Amino acid sequence: MMLKLDDPKLFANIISIISELVTEVRLKITKEGMGLVAIDPASVAMAYFHIPAELFSIFEVEKDEVLGINLDNLHSVLRRCGLGSSLTLEKHENTLRLGIHDKIKRDFTLALISVEGEDREFPKWEFTSVIKMDAQAFVEVIEDCMVVSDACTFFAEPNKFSVEARGLNSARAEFSSDEIEIYSDTSSARFSLEYLSKFVKGAKIASRVEINFSDNKPMRINFPSGKVMLSFVLAPRVEQDD
Repeated sequence: MMLKLDDPKLFANIISIISELVTEVRLKITKEGMGLVAIDPASVAMAYFHIPAELFSIFEVEKDEVLGINLDNLHSVLRRCGLGSSLTLEKHENTLRLGIHDKIKRDFTLALISVEGEDREFPKWEFTSVIKMDAQAFVEVIEDCMVVSDACTFFAEPNKFSVEARGLNSARAEFSSDEIEIYSDTSSARFSLEYLSKFVKGAKIASRVEINFSDNKPMRINFPSGKVMLSFVLAPRVEQDD
């Protein structure tokens, strides 16, 4: 297995974001590309990403590989990639060799680890409400809600989408179908802001976000960046009041 990214910034950002949610993962390399599906330790959230093979300048894979990786360690190496760096990844026995090439050539070796669990598929669900909007605007909404509470409620109607958080104080943001794309019946669901605050860092890689939810069921947030996808699933909060 030999992979090369001429611009590893996107990959580095994805690993940085996901490493805040999960630590030990099974990174899967197939002839279609690189990706993972991982569940956080509390089994509340799921993370997914996929980078297609065509975005690598070198993609030599003889067979499917599943690499047990500590994301904190991988993130630490990827932080050493600077502007103009390229990155190579090569499996050698029980290690992953990473080469960073810019003004100098640097090599790192990470031990591959055993990660329990079977390969998972990212769920493909139908949702009552699908919202497409500016990613940075969604970041602002979540940060506003975090000022007053630890959870927020999403409300959607055919022509309106709002996010509200209530504690001793409250925060609310509302958007019309003139401002964002709304494909919805009437739905509402409540979610943890601790997790959402981690998910919205996907705005680092994508200018748009797609928010999918139904009444009191798990939601999915997609951050598409060209042919690359970063997604999260989050279970709803069950209590009724902030």
